[in-house]
Amino acid sequence: MAGYQRRTVLSPSDILAKAEELLPQWLGLTRTKTASHTATFSGDEGTVTLTAHRHGPYTQVLVSSDRLRTSRLDYEIQKFLTELPYEPGDAGGRGSGEPS
Repeated sequence: MAGYQRRTVLSPSDILAKAEELLPQWLGLTRTKTASHTATFSGDEGTVTLTAHRHGPYTQVLVSSDRLRTSRLDYEIQKFLTELPYEPGDAGGRGSGEPS
């Protein structure tokens, strides 16, 4: 099992909505469980559990999978986390924090 974390300015509901949009598209996963701050997605590639909790101006995002860090699933999880903007005004995505 692999686990990842990221801090972002997005709200927990925005993070869960983004996961609902991107994880099925990228990995063919289906949401199998949901709660106010947690969602689980499963499919042929494996299972992902995402938890988001607000702490002041930031949300702490924890993501775990049932696969090894070298799997496609875990690569896509890392890619998903880079889509989350870190600071206010960030666009999110790879290299978004670097100067133009």
